[in-house]
Amino acid sequence: MAKLEHALFFVLVTIILCSSQTLCHTKGLRPRNSVGKQQTRNMTRTQFSEQQFMKWVNFVGRLKHSVFKSAKNKLFPAYTLTVAKNPAAGDFTKIQDAIDSLPFINLVRVVIKVHAGVYKEKVNIPPFKSFITIEGAGADKTIVQWGDTAQTRGPRGQPIGTWASATFAVNAPYFIAKNITFKNTTPVPAPGAVGKQAVAFRISADTATFWGCKFLGAQDTLYDHVGRHYYKDCYIEGSVDFIFGNALSLFEGCHVHAIAQYTGALTAQGRSSLLEDTGFSFVNCKVTGSGALYLGRAWGPFSRVVFAYTYMDNIIIPKGWYNWGDPNREMTVFYGQYKCKGPGASFAGRVSWARELTDEEAKPFISLSFIDGSEWIKL
Repeated sequence: MAKLEHALFFVLVTIILCSSQTLCHTKGLRPRNSVGKQQTRNMTRTQFSEQQFMKWVNFVGRLKHSVFKSAKNKLFPAYTLTVAKNPAAGDFTKIQDAIDSLPFINLVRVVIKVHAGVYKEKVNIPPFKSFITIEGAGADKTIVQWGDTAQTRGPRGQPIGTWASATFAVNAPYFIAKNITFKNTTPVPAPGAVGKQAVAFRISADTATFWGCKFLGAQDTLYDHVGRHYYKDCYIEGSVDFIFGNALSLFEGCHVHAIAQYTGALTAQGRSSLLEDTGFSFVNCKVTGSGALYLGRAWGPFSRVVFAYTYMDNIIIPKGWYNWGDPNREMTVFYGQYKCKGPGASFAGRVSWARELTDEEAKPFISLSFIDGSEWIKL
């Protein structure tokens, strides 16, 4: 087979295999092999990995990512609603009631100011209610909490699954959250426990920003599902895969804290094919906590995660990364570090398929251009 025909054959096989994969978030099951062995005939693993990496660097280095539409945010508030525990102090006593009061299709920026207090409710923003800002009185003062897990029974008596376990779920673009805590109250599950995924926050829409927020949970705390997202000065706490999903997201100045009892994992990024422009980048962050922590597990066979200028405590397992039990993923994932520090940041002992980035390689990952931020974020 000629080299060109061979390359086209590999891409076709990859697309077919990846498109057949389920997008549900399952744990403990050995995934299907989604990358064939065809590419190893003409090149080594190292050569193939290098080829794919340089394609990715060139791709994300562009200002606008082709898979997303141009972002046109609306930052000036048209009006403000208030939520307070005391009925006399606000327009509503529940956040969901304030959201439900908006038009079915919302086209203006609405700020919902949530006074101090613990709001025990499950909140959902539907797909057409865009341009909503949720602003708390401070992350330690305003808390939204609930306690569903993947095995919680729904109205029909069936487990609701990871997707629906979220305390707060956003399905509309241009969402903003400021100075508020999103919490799932489910405790840290025992090792090997089934159905204990418990999401505190799920973002399933494009162009969302989070400023000074806290995300508290254990397994699967933050479901960073799809879209471009920016997290600034946030605190994210959990045990296993507590930042997971298939979004294109930049975490800047965030504190990531593990509460694993034994072994945990910080990320489970779900990029599933060569065609997806997704990944997580952590810049000027801090990783602390308990247990022994992987920086990430390859939930998707083309998973991408980068840590730059980040402090890592001594809880990081020296290998750094786990292939999800599938050695084929070692050829297609991209895991990198750039100028990180701390006792857990040493590259000595890292898996051979992780990278210590050069200045040129790191450049696309460490600025707002990684998520086209200049279009829709106002600093």
